[in-house]
Amino acid sequence: MPKQILMIVGDFGEDLEIMVPFQALQMVGHEVDAVCPEKEAGDAIKTAVHDFRGDQTYLEERGHDFELNATMSDVDPSEYDALVVPGGRAPEYLRTYDEVLETVRHFFEEDKPVASLCHGPQILAAADVLDGYEMTSYPAVQAEVKAAGCSWVDETTTDGNLVTGQAWPDHPEWLAQFMALLGDEVTHDDAAVAADDD
Repeated sequence: MPKQILMIVGDFGEDLEIMVPFQALQMVGHEVDAVCPEKEAGDAIKTAVHDFRGDQTYLEERGHDFELNATMSDVDPSEYDALVVPGGRAPEYLRTYDEVLETVRHFFEEDKPVASLCHGPQILAAADVLDGYEMTSYPAVQAEVKAAGCSWVDETTTDGNLVTGQAWPDHPEWLAQFMALLGDEVTHDDAAVAADDD
């Protein structure tokens, strides 16, 4: 059954962590509204591409313009079934907006599915909703989420209503776990794929 999903994004959010779940969730029939504080439907955010090339941290390059399809100030969280909070640099400033934090709290108070990736848990920590959870995040955010009361693990994890991953390489498992919470049945038939390759 299709769900109404809210995605909170912002300038220099990670390109793949916004684009891939936005499109993948639509592909299986869900309606996804992407919003950003102080921007309206039709406005665009600028994304960033984070790559891992053997340095001590990720490399950041300019990504795409991503068009918002809803307006944050018009959003009523009670009308949504689930929440997606991508990573990148956007969470460090998005967590300063009361409307973002209040929206996030709604999904936890109502025990609705939440998927967060990479630096996205910075917003969850600021919303004070992580106490008691087992979760993961981008490793450099580990201290912040532990300080918010969770136990940190080094793998994509589902704990109750919360699905977390470390970065965009976790997409297959992270999205599969989130879709399972949404009630989607996603299967991959290796035999069918092999037959199509013949």
